[in-house]
Amino acid sequence: MGVELSIHLFFPLLIFVFVGISGTATWQRGAGLFLALVAAVIVRETARLLTAAWLGLRLRAVILLPFGGLFAYANPESQEAANDGPGQFAMAFAGPIGNWLAALILAAAMLGASPAIHLLARPLFTPDHLLRSLVWMQVLLGALHLVPAYPLDFGRLIRGGFARDHGFALGNRAASGLGQGIALAFVLSYAILHNPWLALAGVFIMIGAQIEDQGVFFQSVVDTVRMREVMLTDFATLSPSDTLADALTRCVHSLQEDFPVVRGPQLVGIVSRQRIVDALRHEGNGYIQSVMSRAFQVARPEDTLGTTIRRLSAGHGMSLIPVAESGRVVGIVSVQNLMSSMALLAEQRRFEHQGD
Repeated sequence: MGVELSIHLFFPLLIFVFVGISGTATWQRGAGLFLALVAAVIVRETARLLTAAWLGLRLRAVILLPFGGLFAYANPESQEAANDGPGQFAMAFAGPIGNWLAALILAAAMLGASPAIHLLARPLFTPDHLLRSLVWMQVLLGALHLVPAYPLDFGRLIRGGFARDHGFALGNRAASGLGQGIALAFVLSYAILHNPWLALAGVFIMIGAQIEDQGVFFQSVVDTVRMREVMLTDFATLSPSDTLADALTRCVHSLQEDFPVVRGPQLVGIVSRQRIVDALRHEGNGYIQSVMSRAFQVARPEDTLGTTIRRLSAGHGMSLIPVAESGRVVGIVSVQNLMSSMALLAEQRRFEHQGD
């Protein structure tokens, strides 16, 4: 459905940790305990995805971790709606409510089928009693997100409060610091409580906070950089009346992989170097207008890099976006040059900052 789904490497590897700390239980029961966690994460993220759809939020990617998923939104409007106003509360409570409802349904079904099951027996979470663990895993995952540690749900609400009072950058830093402190306390508590599950939760809160901070930093960069700052202004164009042989000669003397096709000042298409070569091989010489793509998007110099990246992602393999002003192509942005342009821009800004 257009949403990239990723699973953090530590999530599937966690099965070995569950098997290792299962004590006298067999490895199959340790694996079963891990599957109980997977089931709880699936319930949680299904509830959150349904809530996001209900709120009209557009997602770009989801990264799954053992405590749940991290969402990357497809546009700034969705990002703002999820982090401010009623939307942030709906997204924050959707996961815990989904887990607790699932726990109630599972508990009712189990007690109805077998009243001999003791759901309140200790330990609540153990590989020796997988049915009981299945219920309590739902309860505990929902309760975990009430801990005010970013990026857990309640931690996100605290970050939103900090951001409203002190600005986004300072609020994000404060929430991250609080979350890292709580996560470290969870890890260190193992020396006193000897609870491996609490220590594991602390480790994955730290990992999740790091991933989230990287995503927030990247988003803050791409939403402040303008196209005029990273576009190539020294570029070659082709005409629709150019022959493929002539165009290939131009390609030999250019580092570009893709070329805007213009008729006078008007942009009429885009053609790639590989498309020219393939057409010459299989169809013989012809004209650029017969092989150029007429499906393209155009950016403006004042557009943000984030907007352009989203256009590239939605362009079904498109690797170039022309930058036009008043109908005239003034630059191009391609996947090929974007990373080098960003690196050079960072050096330029660093130099200007040192000069100030």
